[in-house]
Amino acid sequence: MDAQIQQEMTPYPLDPTGADLAREADKLRARGAATLVALPDGVTAWSITSAPLMKELLTDPRVSKDPRQHWPRFTSGEVGPEWPLFIWIAVQNMFTAYGGEHTRLRRLVAPAFTARRSRALTPRIEAIATALVDDLAATPAGTVADLREGFAYSLPIQVICELMGLPAEHRPGMRAAVDVIFSTSNTPEEAVASGERMYAMLADLVARKRATPGDDLTSDLIAQRDEDGSGLTEQELLDTLLLVVSAGYDTTVNLLDQAIYTLLSRPDQRELLRNGCVTWEDVIEETLRAEAPVAHLPLRYAVSDIDLSETAGVVIRQGEAILLSFIAANRDPAWHGENAGEFDATRKHHDHLAFGYGTHLCLGAPLARLEAGIGLPILFGRFPEIRLACPPEELEHVSSFISNGHTRLPCLLTT
Repeated sequence: MDAQIQQEMTPYPLDPTGADLAREADKLRARGAATLVALPDGVTAWSITSAPLMKELLTDPRVSKDPRQHWPRFTSGEVGPEWPLFIWIAVQNMFTAYGGEHTRLRRLVAPAFTARRSRALTPRIEAIATALVDDLAATPAGTVADLREGFAYSLPIQVICELMGLPAEHRPGMRAAVDVIFSTSNTPEEAVASGERMYAMLADLVARKRATPGDDLTSDLIAQRDEDGSGLTEQELLDTLLLVVSAGYDTTVNLLDQAIYTLLSRPDQRELLRNGCVTWEDVIEETLRAEAPVAHLPLRYAVSDIDLSETAGVVIRQGEAILLSFIAANRDPAWHGENAGEFDATRKHHDHLAFGYGTHLCLGAPLARLEAGIGLPILFGRFPEIRLACPPEELEHVSSFISNGHTRLPCLLTT
């Protein structure tokens, strides 16, 4: 397609409720490897739907995550705090850093998320998952249990809050604030109020840990900040904690949610697991591929013109925004064949981009995989005949084109 024609194409309006992400991903791929989409309030971005192109852009120095340097709509004030996705772009942490700044910020946080440190959490994750399953086992026979609430939510929020040293009494408020951050159908007032609540809770956490340090990530980051001043700034400290709690919680919730949902709605896949034809690792990686926990990730920006005429028929102009559409790229038929849109745990490979690629590869990936690899076998081991309490098509999606999960996961538990 001629680049000029493509750039003049009417942007595709992403559904802010995320009602049917998979079908919408198919429509986006049909429009091209890079296609214009409309985000809330008419903000436009280039949705990347091709896996090879996404990998290319994620390693291209002409692509930045820093709106303060590279997005004119942000620096001019055209996009401000009332924008529903503002907190996704305005934070000052490694998520929005570019070049040397990203390297600096990532280096300060990386030690907390090595594979070895994640594995050291195994006994605690096992204990949390077992306690949750024990609680579920107390559900009266024939009573519906919501596994999104009682398991998929509860396991990651407890793990990440213990890692951060967040007091138990503050976890419900933190969770509620994160849920609003991931929603893409908020009013401007809701978005602003949620951000204020989140920062108030994080500031309180930092004050508590400065007064009484503990063996937790927050205390470690404060120590780096306060010892010689060469670590995180105060705002970077707060925003790094925000990144840890949001990315380390919601994405794992959706991974657990979608894995449970798929096994309960696809008896053939569940039988393969029971018979040993596939492993839990196969199920987890195929879930990450077919139902990426983050469907669309905002935002990146073109540092200079990026000519994709040969590969995508477009030119992304300097200063234009880029949206990573993981749910579209992971289901790219050019990568996974004609059945790329189907969940198939027997695939020869489950390669995906659910955790990103390149220098911004998610630091929490080992922990998310560990939680799923421990929690799911414990759940299905205790309740081998668990089943959905309603037809799959009746389940509702969370109101988001970022977060890929269900509002509820009603199930009947059997032993």
